[in-house]
Amino acid sequence: MENRILYFEQPGKANTEAVLGIAAERVKALGITQVVLASNHGYTAEIARRIFADTGVKIIAVTISAAYSPEGWTMSAKERQALEAKDITVLTCLHGLTGSVNDALSDSAPAKTVCATYYTFGQGMKVAVEVALMAADAGLLDMDKEAIAIAGSSEGADTAIVITPAYARNFPQLRIHEILAKPR
Repeated sequence: MENRILYFEQPGKANTEAVLGIAAERVKALGITQVVLASNHGYTAEIARRIFADTGVKIIAVTISAAYSPEGWTMSAKERQALEAKDITVLTCLHGLTGSVNDALSDSAPAKTVCATYYTFGQGMKVAVEVALMAADAGLLDMDKEAIAIAGSSEGADTAIVITPAYARNFPQLRIHEILAKPR
């Protein structure tokens, strides 16, 4: 099998449309019916809704934990309602890999090692895996089907992967089948 990976010179928001475009191509090619993506204020989810409009794909937007509201990073009720009105499922919960009790109590928690490993591929790779774990644990993903997980570095999207999802408690069962896009 031959497939292409889209590499970006710089991470960040400017890559969002291209990432979602290549993800839409793979949705059609592979018959994928579920996409999980990181979206703190709805920007990436809104663009995804437009790009995936004719695919029938279920979009799950995972926000940053409410614990980050002092920083202004959390989705407002108005932003959430706007997405949900467009049939986008919105999930806010404890982070699958970071921001947990382990982070507060230990500098050597296993999750930190996992995060550091994913960060070697870029911030978007770590977040893509994390939002997939979160959506799985919330019961929002069909665990018998592949999904596309999309995330980025700070704002927007710059990374997309095709995965077999897993629950956090079964983390070693998560499989990354394809890297569709990432910063170089």
